[in-house]
Amino acid sequence: MSLSETEFNRLVDETLLKIETALERSDVDLDFESAAGILQVSFDDGSKIIINRQTPNREIWVAARSGGFHFRLENGQWRGTRDGRDLFAVLSECASQQAGEAVDLTP
Repeated sequence: MSLSETEFNRLVDETLLKIETALERSDVDLDFESAAGILQVSFDDGSKIIINRQTPNREIWVAARSGGFHFRLENGQWRGTRDGRDLFAVLSECASQQAGEAVDLTP
């Protein structure tokens, strides 16, 4: 079953809000801003993680210092298209690497 564009955008908006909420509750020193469906997280060392929607592919893409990741909705969870890893686990790992301390971004 493929997602309609409307449903895809609603689900991505919900997911970005969950990520923002997790970032807000984190004790790590970082900044983030969201605009036009793109969430940009900035770290003290000048590095960034950029999370954005890829509507034509119905995917969420993440660009981090450790690489680029693509996630597709499978059984209600955003899973990596290459390795099946959970979006929030990958984000937590990337943020921890870039912050130099543990960051938990699970909702």
